[in-house]
Amino acid sequence: MAETDELVESEETQEPPKELDAETRARRDAALSHVRKLGDPVLRASALPVDRFDEALRSEIGRMGELMGDALGIGLAATQIGILHRVLVYRADPEDPLTVLVNPVLEWSSEESETASEGCLSIPFVHVDVERPAEVRVRARDGYGDELKVQGSGLTARVIQHEMDHLDGILMIDRISRAERKEAMRAMREAQLEASEAGGRADRAAPLSGEERNPGEAAPDAVEGVIEASPDASPA
Repeated sequence: MAETDELVESEETQEPPKELDAETRARRDAALSHVRKLGDPVLRASALPVDRFDEALRSEIGRMGELMGDALGIGLAATQIGILHRVLVYRADPEDPLTVLVNPVLEWSSEESETASEGCLSIPFVHVDVERPAEVRVRARDGYGDELKVQGSGLTARVIQHEMDHLDGILMIDRISRAERKEAMRAMREAQLEASEAGGRADRAAPLSGEERNPGEAAPDAVEGVIEASPDASPA
């Protein structure tokens, strides 16, 4: 078993820079508002195979790619936006084109495993060390129904496995010990409270004009969600 320092963020995300410009932050917040969070029953549901490869499916795929990009993520599963289709998208390297896997099936995984820190757009503020096979091969179809095979290692393999887990109602916290899970949930509650308090202070300091925000709601720059992210970016 090998250990790596790579940070994977989504359900799934890249780790955002410490300071985002207003436009980027607004797009990220808007995208994250469409992502289902821990506690939503759809995240525990098993997605259904796609049997129609039509414009509606390709529109769904396009929307997923846009949301993932705007959320600064590197992976996203359809169930994370409330759609029970076996569809996932990812882009492990910013220079790579978007990869779409419809009805993905794991054909092979390596005996060698790696442990790395993962985050998830659906579980804000949480990062946990997850052990997974270092390399995988997957059979799937694209948005037009054409067959394809993808073999990946490192970050690519991790993102694919993370997103495929989502399609079966499995979350990254299911792959750690009970004690680690309790600690992750404690950290999430503390971070949410801190973000809520920061949002309250921002509301009192500078009320929004023409737009209301509920008391205690996190300010935009206090919102964090990562599933899937690259080590020096900011990880479905």
